[in-house]
Amino acid sequence: MAKVEDLVLPSVAALKPYEPGKPPEELQRELGISESIKLASNENPLGPSPRAIAAIKAALPELNRYPDGANFELRRKIAEHHKLPVDHIFAASGSVEVLNLLAFLFLRPGLNAVFSDHSFAIYPLATAAAGGSAKVAPTSDGYSHDLEAIAAQIDENTRIVFLGNPNNPTGTIYRRAEWKRFLATVPEDVVIVADEAYFEFVRDSEYPDSLEDHDGRRLIVTLRTFSKIFGLAGVRAGYAVARPEIIRLLNNVRQPFNVTSLAQVAVIAAMDDKAHIAETLRVNAEGMDFLEREFRRLNIPFVPSHANFILADVGDGRTVYDQLLRKGVIVRPMGGYGYPRHVRISVGLPEENRKLVEALGQILGPDARSA
Repeated sequence: MAKVEDLVLPSVAALKPYEPGKPPEELQRELGISESIKLASNENPLGPSPRAIAAIKAALPELNRYPDGANFELRRKIAEHHKLPVDHIFAASGSVEVLNLLAFLFLRPGLNAVFSDHSFAIYPLATAAAGGSAKVAPTSDGYSHDLEAIAAQIDENTRIVFLGNPNNPTGTIYRRAEWKRFLATVPEDVVIVADEAYFEFVRDSEYPDSLEDHDGRRLIVTLRTFSKIFGLAGVRAGYAVARPEIIRLLNNVRQPFNVTSLAQVAVIAAMDDKAHIAETLRVNAEGMDFLEREFRRLNIPFVPSHANFILADVGDGRTVYDQLLRKGVIVRPMGGYGYPRHVRISVGLPEENRKLVEALGQILGPDARSA
């Protein structure tokens, strides 16, 4: 009997599934620990907008109906927000759906995608699943994208460049001047994917909004999500902004009804809740300042972050992760991203941040840097 693995692309057979953050329910089952806090998946600790919850409740009686397959009202809302034509907007079941569809569209055996080392795990997964090969550029300092190094990896078989800005899991950014130099060097037939899932959290005035460079000439696809600042990770919703011909291709290959009716109404309502967005930004900024201050006090090295998470060097990421679990604190070990010494920690509510710091202090002691 033939092996099933022999019937698919070797790159697909060799894939390992994406590993999400551990749910609190799993910690309860495994260790019997209740009332844990999850700081592992960069979720909004405030929860969703009350307006989104109300919109979902109002839509529940219509769950027997299929959603609007064209996502028209959702796309219209996004287009209105960005002052763009609706045909430049693709609504998706999270921005990860767009990453996979772009790889499916533009990659195949013999073609490649370029991205930085230590970047979002879906980039190599999507590339391999489509049969393409990956060309990985080194970082500039161990943590940050080096756009010159990325551009140097591009060859005649490159179809996509994936750029996370801010980058997950490091929280680092590239700035406007570097981005402009990069755009000037990339061939016009290469799709530049600007993955900006965390852009709302950036406070640096030199951060480049890639939407400003959609000039109709370059193949730029900007990705945004409603999972982070909007607190809607559970409904899975995101979008892409691109030239209409790219949007048309994405619609050709997406699944029908790819955005659920509950996701559509929740997003439309959440986009109008300016107070919820402002409070999220305040809580994140204050929480990030607190964590940085406490990590310095505990002598824990960290990567300055522009997102809603922070990468900390705790000496042995897997061991500290396991020890934190036993104290009811869930973070993400970063060995799979090439950082075995690190954990990635999402900014939580003030009491959650304090519990994390107390637990780290107990685990690492006063001399964390020498761990």
